Amino acid sequence: MIEKKLSIGIDISKRTLDICVMDEGVLDHYSIKNNQKSIKSFIHNTKKKYGVKEVELCMENTGLYNWPLYSVCDELEIPIFVINPFHLKRSVGLVRGKNDKIDAERIASYIKRFYEDHKPYIIPTAIIHKLQVMLGLRKRIMKAKNMLRTPMIELKSVADKEIYSKALEVTNLVVKQLDAALLKVEKELHELIKEDETIHENYKYMTSVQGVGKVLAWNLLIKTNNFKTLNDPKKIACYVGVVPFEHQSGTSLKMQPRVSHMADKQVKKVLHMAALRVVRLDGDLKKYYTKKIDEGKNKMSAINAVRNKLIARICSVVNNKKIYVPNLLLS
Repeated sequence: MIEKKLSIGIDISKRTLDICVMDEGVLDHYSIKNNQKSIKSFIHNTKKKYGVKEVELCMENTGLYNWPLYSVCDELEIPIFVINPFHLKRSVGLVRGKNDKIDAERIASYIKRFYEDHKPYIIPTAIIHKLQVMLGLRKRIMKAKNMLRTPMIELKSVADKEIYSKALEVTNLVVKQLDAALLKVEKELHELIKEDETIHENYKYMTSVQGVGKVLAWNLLIKTNNFKTLNDPKKIACYVGVVPFEHQSGTSLKMQPRVSHMADKQVKKVLHMAALRVVRLDGDLKKYYTKKIDEGKNKMSAINAVRNKLIARICSVVNNKKIYVPNLLLS
């Protein structure tokens, strides 16, 4: 006899969880607080009410607001499925209107229909969570620095020297404080990485690849869940948007392959900067880039090829658990 399993869709917000329980075609809706105590109580009462031993939870990825659910599911060993909002949007076809209750219902229906196409989500460790928080803080500090510096460049050409000098003095004072804060955040990131042996090892493997710096390594550790969720170079390349896709239909539409706009823009930006840096350094990737240009490739196409090479090398050293050894004969 097959035990009944409930499909539960959850729409997550900062303070509340809107929940839809799908039981033999009947939909029941609930709303609870987004904290561990409320979530535990709901799961216990739901199992008792519907007479089941197992439930499967499905939700969209909403970043930090998912954490209370992650903690409870990890503690109670409940499988969860975290879906891309874009996948959900495409799966329901043309729709009009939305609210939290409807969203929860759509999520429950989605996992019921596409259960076999998804693997349970691997919940990030506490260290990955902390790294995510600190990297987000670093990003905001960098943004604040740019917001202060950019207007000063424009002000120099229009303001009189006296007021510009005073404004620059204040700006430099604030930027200096932001630089000090940035150093503290980066120190904390390094300390967090040292707390977990496997994370520390993967960090060392990644940064042994020429062109891969600390920022790219931090981003990939978080986005791949320390390479537990993603460890295939093709999938990572697709995730960050550096894989060219064909655009062809019949004989009337045939375009050059191009990368998709559906990507993690933050990681793509950091990867792009790494590629621009590595082609200026003496090494095999500089030779590879030059060869692509000599073959008639445009510069962006050649840079994209370098980005793919970097991803392939990162996955290679992490999966094989080896420090990267340069190959100067790269073709």
